[in-house]
Amino acid sequence: MKRWRMLTRILLRSLLLRPGRTFTALAAVSVAAAVITTMLTLYVDVQAKLHQEFRSYGANVVVSARPNEVLPADALTRVEAIIGREGFAAPFAYAVARNYFDKPVVVVGTDFARVRRLNSWWSVTEWPASRWETLVGARAARMPAIDAGLFWLTYAGHGFSLRTAGVLRTGGDEDDRIYLSLADFTDWTHQPVSVIEVSAAGDGQRIAHVSDELQRALPQANVQPVRQIVEAEASVFGKTRSTLLAAVIIIALTALVCLLATLTSSVLDRRRDFAIMKALGAGRRSVARLFVSEALLLGALGGIIGYGLGLGAAELIGWSNFHAAVSPRWRVLPEVLAGSMAVAYLTAIFPLALLRRLQPAWILKGE
Repeated sequence: MKRWRMLTRILLRSLLLRPGRTFTALAAVSVAAAVITTMLTLYVDVQAKLHQEFRSYGANVVVSARPNEVLPADALTRVEAIIGREGFAAPFAYAVARNYFDKPVVVVGTDFARVRRLNSWWSVTEWPASRWETLVGARAARMPAIDAGLFWLTYAGHGFSLRTAGVLRTGGDEDDRIYLSLADFTDWTHQPVSVIEVSAAGDGQRIAHVSDELQRALPQANVQPVRQIVEAEASVFGKTRSTLLAAVIIIALTALVCLLATLTSSVLDRRRDFAIMKALGAGRRSVARLFVSEALLLGALGGIIGYGLGLGAAELIGWSNFHAAVSPRWRVLPEVLAGSMAVAYLTAIFPLALLRRLQPAWILKGE
């Protein structure tokens, strides 16, 4: 116990008596730790935000019935059991009806609550809230058969008067369709659900795994990932990861070189002190332990200071660039602390080699 107290006193005294070099080494580690903390925090937070943004673009997996096949009645339940709580799905059923002028119109039955969550990017003036209310695509709404929001559609000899609740604009095929609640659609057409659009959480590998599980659970269906969304998400994350890795390596090497120069200079300046310690009976291990302890302490202090500075910088960047708060990622702290101490330990190896070659008698004689 006394030995460790003495080591602690010598360690603190050696750091305090040379504030210039101590501050330089501490600043190098702190700056590197701050930049790495900022980048890791932004990466983790931005990755979560990007996952959420990509989910708002709609489905990344489509489950559809094969020709002359139908999806089982519990297909949606099976899908939700596989994708879990983080994912969501919406069913779709299709039919081609005829309007007042005997023109074909695609009518889609769906669950509006699920579609609203799945396709949050849709531009909708108002969502249907009552029975037999429809969501009409922007181009379909210009049909002459629609008068004051009311129109007549016929399917298989059964006609219904429907009312427009809102207009949908997507710029795609949806603008030519009329959307009806799945319950009303089934009562009218008796057509089953033929497509389930799925938004599965995770990266490309996870989505591929989900697709395989869905295919096994629904062998009578075709399960296809939406390549544009999956590949775009994978590309963004891959480039972000590569940029982060390159930046972390460059920053770590810069801090290592700076710290190496500082510790090497410290050994040369204190060679007489180390020589006296050896002459008084201190072994090589004791001297090496003292020097390594100094380096590790600098690494730990620099890591903690840099972590705090990095969180502040990440928050500032988040508000200035993304107009959103960046949540502190406490799991980054152990990584930054361990990395700072590892850099400090690595930079102590070369100065330790110099310490081992010191000859107390030569140094004390002034040679």
